[in-house]
Amino acid sequence: MTIEQLQSLHRAIPFRPFTIYMADGRRVRVPHPDFLSRSPSGRTIVVQHEDDSFSILDLLLVTELKVENGRASPKRLRRRPA
Repeated sequence: MTIEQLQSLHRAIPFRPFTIYMADGRRVRVPHPDFLSRSPSGRTIVVQHEDDSFSILDLLLVTELKVENGRASPKRLRRRPA
């Protein structure tokens, strides 16, 4: 994983949410560009979560970036009561 790969997803227009996969199996979702920041060196990134908690991640331990497809999730059909 490189700083450039992360930057290109972070700065993409339009932005598409993505998930960061870590070497230890953790997954961290980035739903909006404002939720991610990085250190000046680029090695450390901070991802803010929607519940105001945050994760500090070492970019050297990132194994994959998975971009969401941008389509709305299928709506579940509700059954009408019989």
